[in-house]
Amino acid sequence: MILTNKIVIEKAKSLGFDLVGFAKAEILGEETIFLEKWLKSGYQAGMSYMERNIEKRKNIINILPDVKSVISLGTNYYTDENYSNDDGTGKVSRYAWGKDYHLIIWEKLDKLETELKKIDPNYECKFYVDTGPVMDKVWANRAGLGWLAKNSNIINKDFGSWIFLSTIITNYEFEYNEPIEDWCGTCTTCIDACPTQAIIEPYVIDSNKCISYLTIENKGDIPETFKGKFDNWVFGCDVCQDVCPWNIKFSQVTFEKDFYPVSGNKEIKLDKVTKMETNDFKNRFANSPIKRAKLKGLKRNALHLKN
Repeated sequence: MILTNKIVIEKAKSLGFDLVGFAKAEILGEETIFLEKWLKSGYQAGMSYMERNIEKRKNIINILPDVKSVISLGTNYYTDENYSNDDGTGKVSRYAWGKDYHLIIWEKLDKLETELKKIDPNYECKFYVDTGPVMDKVWANRAGLGWLAKNSNIINKDFGSWIFLSTIITNYEFEYNEPIEDWCGTCTTCIDACPTQAIIEPYVIDSNKCISYLTIENKGDIPETFKGKFDNWVFGCDVCQDVCPWNIKFSQVTFEKDFYPVSGNKEIKLDKVTKMETNDFKNRFANSPIKRAKLKGLKRNALHLKN
């Protein structure tokens, strides 16, 4: 039996994917030039891994020699809960409130691959959840999931930008979607609201100034120039998403219960962080994205907010 768009969409949605789109595998020439310019400007900060595998990012034939198509998938993670803003707590980015999305989506992608191979054993693929050398956002746009917003997130008209992207590179041919045009218009709300002015121009983020980078990927100290500018974020930052008109109007609550807040992970008491021991940290955040910051990083963030 031959796979079709309809079969893939039905299988993917039955596993909990909210968005499915298809793009022809092509060389990403202009996008690679933009990436290289961004890297030369030093906007990747300490994320040196982004400088590697440029040829794979540019041409996915270097990942899967028989590649024909890219399947882009979106998973809604929005939950309609808000922060209490209690004194002495630090806010956690919404994406990290529940179970680590990588664990959830990898499992879904494994099941999807198994189901599609049952239908056609000739189906081959490689898939990624923002961890591989692929330009997930570019493919999401080309596959019709949404457009690249000025804060560099993908916005979908039905879910806003509260979506996790995953990418399947496959040897199969499909009918392809059209890219989504940019619906940000003249709006600069995300740029104006950024507490550290990290969106230096539309579509360009300087990670050196980004609260998400500084509290998660950053391995060094937080520069004193950002004192009092963190808006009480202890892990990540959602300001540019929280203020986005598309998110305010069109966000939908997710059906995936594992994305709902784990007790105490939506806001973290800063005093508890500064006194936390290694075993406590590992046990509490074993299945949480918060473990990416490591205990040393989380303590650094808490002290930055307290002092």
